[in-house]
Amino acid sequence: MFGDGSLERFKREGRIVVVGASLAGLRAAETLREKGFTGSLTMIGDEPHEPYDRPPLSKQVLLGRAAADRTALPRRRSVDATWRLGVAATGLDMAARRVRLADGDEVPYDRLLIATGVRARPWPREAEAELDGVFVLRTRDDGAALARRLAEGPERVLVIGAGFTGSEIASACRERGLSVTVAERGSAPLVGALGGVVGSVAAELQREHGVDLRCGVMVTALEGDASGRVRAAQLSDGSTVETDVVIVSLGARRNTDWLAGSGLGAGPRGIACDAGCRAFDFRGIVTDDIYAAGDVARCPHPLFGYQFLSLEHWGNAVSQADIAAHNMLSESTDRLPHMEVPAFWSSQFGVNIKSVGVPSLGTELLVTQGSLEDHRFVAVYGYQGRVIGAVAFDHARWLPFYQELIERTAPFPPQFPTVDRRSDGQRPVAADFPDPSVPTHGPTVTLSGYSPADRRMTFTPAH
Repeated sequence: MFGDGSLERFKREGRIVVVGASLAGLRAAETLREKGFTGSLTMIGDEPHEPYDRPPLSKQVLLGRAAADRTALPRRRSVDATWRLGVAATGLDMAARRVRLADGDEVPYDRLLIATGVRARPWPREAEAELDGVFVLRTRDDGAALARRLAEGPERVLVIGAGFTGSEIASACRERGLSVTVAERGSAPLVGALGGVVGSVAAELQREHGVDLRCGVMVTALEGDASGRVRAAQLSDGSTVETDVVIVSLGARRNTDWLAGSGLGAGPRGIACDAGCRAFDFRGIVTDDIYAAGDVARCPHPLFGYQFLSLEHWGNAVSQADIAAHNMLSESTDRLPHMEVPAFWSSQFGVNIKSVGVPSLGTELLVTQGSLEDHRFVAVYGYQGRVIGAVAFDHARWLPFYQELIERTAPFPPQFPTVDRRSDGQRPVAADFPDPSVPTHGPTVTLSGYSPADRRMTFTPAH
């Protein structure tokens, strides 16, 4: 079909459509232009805003130190694209290579990148979710609305869910001097992402900073007054929390609904991809013209037993976008796998928390620097006799070292003498992650699909 360099010209020209105008979409578009793509580039985004940064929304914006409309992502270069903002993609016709939009238009493509990310999981009862004073935090508009309400000085705030976002929101509220109750159905904050051992430290931090932390409970109902404003929440232990602001932080849903019936291997867990970010169809056959990157993608990672990982990490969105863009322009022999070690950070209650690898895969944990009691430490996670992840509380200078151990599949527990390492004969302990069949709020890494133990992959049609 292609000869005399026509394939190369096709790769550098043609029509590329990017659905998702956030971090991954923008970085992919920039990389495409950097690598010489000269064809037409269309950026589709359901929000009316140009790409913006989300981490400041739960930090500086809620503290009143930055305006939500001043969080635009810096541009590495001009992308020379047609921007279709404020209009959602509603369907995909893989045979005709067209993306259907909510306004009835259809956009043709030769290659497609899906970077639609995730959306906040709403409060499940619609009437209660619509009470005045009930918020979620995901978008720029969410951040602006919540910051305005917190600036009014509510008497009490209730945060439902103590994952990273919920904990950051609680921290911002306390820094503003607001009374905060946090309800978490798990045994501790961050337990789904970092396990119970480290979660107990996070619980101590919250309580030391004046948070009324309630673990092992669920919010069963939200109650409003006659004017439609939220006034109280009922908890599963029979208690009532009076509140005039509720922030629902129950994790995220991947934005794949619009792909239902398309034939792509997409569903609630994301879009199944190969290591080069090429999407699978529902039969498990890899496509050659559709790619995915960012929170919506789930890709096998060679460092983690080829588990399919869905990562809600800023750095992962950037690195996957670069890999996807490179591979969209490359012949098969020049394509690259996405192999970057996951990394994540959070700032809450005066502590900088950073992690590398996939702590939630770990079954054992060893504190190698500092101490849990001082809330300043490094904890290393082990899985099947090798180092799988590490997390640092105000001790991040050691993380590059542990990242190297992860990359070379070093044995666990790590065998090395250091000046900072504890020398009290400490032995690894169970990391104390919750039963995976019991949902917890806010893990930043979702393991799905293939398990190295059973050597099976299953793909089902989206529905």
